[in-house]
Amino acid sequence: MSFGALSSRVGPKETAWGWTQRLALHCFFALFGPVIDLLKVSRLRRGRGGMSALNLLGLLIMPVVGGAIFLALFSAANPIISNALANLALPSLSPQNTLRALFWCAVFIGVRSLLRPRWRKPLVALPERKIGKPSAFLTRTITLSLIVFNAVFALQNSLDLVFLWSGAPLPGDMGLAEYAHRGAYPLIVTALLAGLFVLVALQPGSDTASKPIVRRLVLVWIAQNMILVASSLLRTADYIEAYALTRFRIAAMIWMVLVAVGLVLICWRMLADKSAHWLINANVLAALIVLAVVSVVDLGAVAAGWNVRHAKEVGGRGVAVDLGYLHTLGAPALVSLVELEAALDDAVLRDRVAAVRQDILLNVQRRQGDWRGWTWRDQRRLDRIHALRQNGALSAPAPGARGWDGRLLQTAPIAAPAPIASPASVPLTSLAER
Repeated sequence: MSFGALSSRVGPKETAWGWTQRLALHCFFALFGPVIDLLKVSRLRRGRGGMSALNLLGLLIMPVVGGAIFLALFSAANPIISNALANLALPSLSPQNTLRALFWCAVFIGVRSLLRPRWRKPLVALPERKIGKPSAFLTRTITLSLIVFNAVFALQNSLDLVFLWSGAPLPGDMGLAEYAHRGAYPLIVTALLAGLFVLVALQPGSDTASKPIVRRLVLVWIAQNMILVASSLLRTADYIEAYALTRFRIAAMIWMVLVAVGLVLICWRMLADKSAHWLINANVLAALIVLAVVSVVDLGAVAAGWNVRHAKEVGGRGVAVDLGYLHTLGAPALVSLVELEAALDDAVLRDRVAAVRQDILLNVQRRQGDWRGWTWRDQRRLDRIHALRQNGALSAPAPGARGWDGRLLQTAPIAAPAPIASPASVPLTSLAER
């Protein structure tokens, strides 16, 4: 909506950098717009000889305070006025009323910002490229740095190709799992630092970037960074194989692909002598495409479906199904739980799956019964489950308290009270002692 409110005054050649500034100013003035408008109105009234807000406040003090005093006296003297005032009650400051007040304040601020968008024509421009006299020292430093960086990256990539990709035995007692399950995210940080170095030190059109040896070293280094990103993806895949798939790991793999795209764009910017605006626009476009795709894909359902299909219990190559995580996913895991329940032969595990599925299903049905919580995606899930239920795929879980993963909680049996001895059963010696 903010794009729509501002687009009427933005030209077709507006860059992503300009849009970022306009949206930031729009959000800032949306929060403080009412206060700024009140100050402007007060200043305008003073300029026209009118009354300022401070003078208006001073004008109202005496009538309000005096009227309140007389009303209080009349209330003490007249029971009708007293009863009417007693029946007046302000809304209670309950958490629900507080949240409603905050919600309507947010709605007011948002609607007002759309009806009266702020516009600032001068924007902060990107720093222009200033290429001075060629610096032999800088060129030699960057060249030497690229040679060292390529050597270090070659060492890391060679180890990954030998052990991670080919599966060769590791030296000593180190296992492949220990080697593969470390370093996925640090390697991505390394690739980001490499891109930042190319972006800052090798600006298009500079004397350093025009050197053939430097350009070849940059191409080799970017290629090594791509291998590094591919190794990070493989390490994440090993995580998934060892610990199942999660939404966070899907997001991490998407982020790694975006890093690879960004590295390619940085390299192309240097080779094709593109501007900084072109690089920002290209990266923003790639990010928007990813966001558009992810917004219509249910990552939770993707993770649940993958875990169920590859679970060890159904003959897959993955790990045992984690019912606790599927319970945490909630509605996205509902259809996968129903399919898992229909495919299981183990009665105990099937009962656990049925307990988790029933808990999620009841929550979804309760939300769908309220128009404020109804969603089209949940309705599709319920329709799918209804079709599976007609095929006899669902069963009622056994009664009893359940854990988060569907296990029956073992409760300690209540000890029976000790029987009270009757006087006839008491030994005579005990009666004599009494």
